[in-house]
Amino acid sequence: MPVVSLNEILVPAFKKRYGVGAFNIVDDLTMMAVLDAANNTKSPVIIQVSVKTVKFWGARLIQQTFTELASQRSIPATLHLDHCPDVSMIKTCLDAGWNSALFDASNLTYEENLRQTTEVVRYAKNLGAGVEGELEAVKGVEDGVGGDIEGELVPIDKCIEFIDATGIDCFAPAIGTAHGMYSKEPVINFDRVKEITERRPVPIVLHGGTGLSEDTFRHLIKNGCAKVNISTKLKMEFADGFRTYLEGKPKEYDPLKLLRAVHLDIQRMAVGFMNIFGSAGQA
Repeated sequence: MPVVSLNEILVPAFKKRYGVGAFNIVDDLTMMAVLDAANNTKSPVIIQVSVKTVKFWGARLIQQTFTELASQRSIPATLHLDHCPDVSMIKTCLDAGWNSALFDASNLTYEENLRQTTEVVRYAKNLGAGVEGELEAVKGVEDGVGGDIEGELVPIDKCIEFIDATGIDCFAPAIGTAHGMYSKEPVINFDRVKEITERRPVPIVLHGGTGLSEDTFRHLIKNGCAKVNISTKLKMEFADGFRTYLEGKPKEYDPLKLLRAVHLDIQRMAVGFMNIFGSAGQA
């Protein structure tokens, strides 16, 4: 199936109230595993990439790999740049054919964030691409981006103003989640998601998905979280997959068997999330 836009993924998910997993891949193996999980469950999927990973592999190579792998499968998939505060990097990826990006200007003032996000949206729309917007920093560091403190909450009226003025395709508010692993049960602001979506029908993005309970996922998705980010769990499966296989078979030197084993670990993980999010069977 041809690659689709971010809106073609998120608009149906928001309307039907299921979540689409946005998995932060790190290479072709993890990308293939997530796409295979989506294909097997008939789920739409978002292949998400950090700035750190783009700098390692290159925007063009990632886009070409994604296009080739996605075209071999029968589910809708889109390629998204995660947490990028650098407008030039966003332009590099969008110019290379990426489908969307999160412009993370949460470190700026509200006025400057609004101004720059509006410019990014205008640039993206000219290329047929989408933009995710963010006002408040999500707690936790991920791939070198972020900090240990959640950004100060912006009043709902300002969030609505930001959504309307910028023309973003999806919005990532701070709701108590965090990047990385949770040391204790997070306090989730379910009402904040509900109030935003009741006032504006915009898909909400859930950051910090790793470690949340199934009930929390389902409650947030029901309230309008159509994009659900999974990064830390994929990295853990990737590293643990290699470690477990090599510890169990220390004298085996067949790289393809090793890669297949890790591929299956990541695929199983992604299938589990797709079933929880309700995206299985929606492609």
